[in-house]
Amino acid sequence: MKNKRAETPSVSRLFSNHDLRLLILPLIFEQALAITVGMADTMMVSNAGEAAVSGVSLVDMFNNLIFAVLAALATGGAVVSSQFLGAKKREEACHSVMQLIVSALLITVIVTALVFTCKRPIIRLFFGSIEQDVFDAAVLYMAISAFSYPFLAVYNACAAIFRVMNKTNVTLKVSIVMNLINVVGNAIGIFVLHAGVVGVAVPSLLSRAFAAIVLYVLLRNPELEIHIDPGKFRFDPGMIRRIYFIGIPSGIENGIFQLGRVIVVSIISGFGTTQIAANGVANSLDGMGVIGGQAMNLAMIAVIGRCVGAGDESQVRYYTRKLTLYAYGLTFLFGGFILIFLRPILSLYGLSAETEALSFILVSIHTGFAMLLWPMAFTFPNMLRACNDVRFTMGISIFSMWAFRICLSVILGQRMGYGAIGVWIGMVVDWVFRTICFAARYRQGAWRKMAGLKV
Repeated sequence: MKNKRAETPSVSRLFSNHDLRLLILPLIFEQALAITVGMADTMMVSNAGEAAVSGVSLVDMFNNLIFAVLAALATGGAVVSSQFLGAKKREEACHSVMQLIVSALLITVIVTALVFTCKRPIIRLFFGSIEQDVFDAAVLYMAISAFSYPFLAVYNACAAIFRVMNKTNVTLKVSIVMNLINVVGNAIGIFVLHAGVVGVAVPSLLSRAFAAIVLYVLLRNPELEIHIDPGKFRFDPGMIRRIYFIGIPSGIENGIFQLGRVIVVSIISGFGTTQIAANGVANSLDGMGVIGGQAMNLAMIAVIGRCVGAGDESQVRYYTRKLTLYAYGLTFLFGGFILIFLRPILSLYGLSAETEALSFILVSIHTGFAMLLWPMAFTFPNMLRACNDVRFTMGISIFSMWAFRICLSVILGQRMGYGAIGVWIGMVVDWVFRTICFAARYRQGAWRKMAGLKV
């Protein structure tokens, strides 16, 4: 349902094209760096054998569940802070940040203790009966990586606030150093010390600790538009509730999504080491194909949140269209690169012929359909989240995950015998459903009331 009055361009845009470039380009480089380093990790650990790469890829699926919840909490803080900035309420924006950091840190300390203590039952629960050498590698990797959760909580929270301030160049610089520590550490651990899984896990822990501490220190600068002062911290249940109003539904949504992926991987784990390894390699490459979309996810939250805070519906609509189109352009760019150079890239992993052939098929399915569906299925709904319409996105995402991705994985992958290929077909159906629902929600316009805009 279009509102012609709301579509009329505003006299002054909140973000110029120059502002958007300053926001988006560092985000793209940061996402590309993270994905590239992830690929390098997978390539290096693959030199320790397919059991090692399988164990790491399984635990990474579980870790992604934790990371998704932490990212959702950071999103809640980013939405609240960006809305305060749009409304010219700087003091409230600063106050909200410390509430976010402290609450996220307390939660992750508890989660770390639970995961470390229960690592073996967790792996058995999520991945069932896997080969013993894969299980041993997974236990070791999970034990070490669990200690990085609190550092990631602080890093995500601080990074989200720098993005709200349009200072993505800061997070990019920190990310470069963080990933250099990780890559160099991995190379030493794998090729010099021959430490296998430990050689990958320890550098990741150290690099995340470094990034969290640096961003936290930088955010204490009082000259920043939003900054923190630990000496002035006071527990504010009302502010935390406001952050959690966005963060909890998003956390549930992201957590269920990642849990669904873990369940899907547990299904794939029953197909044997070849399919586990191919799925892990394909996941690392698929992330590269949506680098632009991932960057636009973060940009959408910062930009639309500021527009909502300013109470300007016309700019909400304008930047929603603009950023979604950017996401499509970037997805076609990165996806096209992958499809053109897929075989040479796969040759770098040192896989068996059977594993490489299956990886090629899985990456082709993901990348081809991502160019058509991914921005609408994943970038676009961040506009709804920035407008406080988080329960709808949560409901659609959870339903779609269970009804299509998981159920179809069982039907196509297990019962019909298509294996990992059937699982990934279910994923594409999930994307189609999300795209239809989110587009319909935007046209219906309920998000306007949720954002406090005049109806």
